Amino acid sequence: MNDYIVRATAADAQIRAFAAVTTRLTEEARSRHQTSPVATAALGRLLTGGVLMGSMMKNPEDVLTLQIKCDGPIGGLTVTADAMGHVKGYVNHPEVMLPPKNGKLDVGGALGQGILNVIKDMGLKEPYSGQTILQTGEIAEDLTYYFAASEQVPSSVGLGVLMNRDNTVRCAGGFIIQVMPFVEERVLRQLEENIGAMRSVTDMLDGGHSPEEMLSGVLSGMEVEITDTMPAGFACSCSERRIEKALISIGKSEIEDMIRDGKPIEVKCHFCNTAYTFSVEKLGQILEKQNAVLG
Repeated sequence: MNDYIVRATAADAQIRAFAAVTTRLTEEARSRHQTSPVATAALGRLLTGGVLMGSMMKNPEDVLTLQIKCDGPIGGLTVTADAMGHVKGYVNHPEVMLPPKNGKLDVGGALGQGILNVIKDMGLKEPYSGQTILQTGEIAEDLTYYFAASEQVPSSVGLGVLMNRDNTVRCAGGFIIQVMPFVEERVLRQLEENIGAMRSVTDMLDGGHSPEEMLSGVLSGMEVEITDTMPAGFACSCSERRIEKALISIGKSEIEDMIRDGKPIEVKCHFCNTAYTFSVEKLGQILEKQNAVLG
């Protein structure tokens, strides 16, 4: 199944809902960053939350960043998504290993205590920024709390990543359900019952459920209208030109030191781990460009 996002409304638009399968993009992130199983689970959950929240934004140019700063061994995570289903991200310590907790990957233990920053750049003078304290470190509960505390939108977030025995990604995905201020009490009760009775995200995905089927389960007993679907994927905007601009910005003396060393340098993109190599000759050309900029 290809990765994609479904957007829907239910109960005469009293509820809006989003669901996605993100198996391929999570596996691509694992492969690029060589993450351990627990780091893959943490990053996959945040990538899924990010791509779902990105799909809530209206304009193609809008950008969402989810950043977790924490004291656990994983050190922190950063994910960036847009409104078109593109997402990228990384963990500070992809190699972290922890024993299972209650038979599951201990994502909460890997994160420990910390904060969640949500930054939305929607083309305004200042980006919107919200910050909440991590509640469990399991990420889905932390995003649920963020929506309630920072955006005052009662929500239910479910995220999951299931690994194969060879530590590749078996399945990944999730959903976000939000109730509108005018929601009727009977609709709210039905939703709470459905959420309480439903299986985990990974159980549903591993059982072959599509995003539409996940939503039909969580919104059982309600009239659901699928408003649209869009593909989702891991995508990074890095390029040699962008890395070159970053090198120009670090300062003349630093570039001169690199040239004196007489060896090519390798620069890796944080988000996708792509390596860019710059020869001594290329560094000399960059220095000339910097001198031209400085006049």
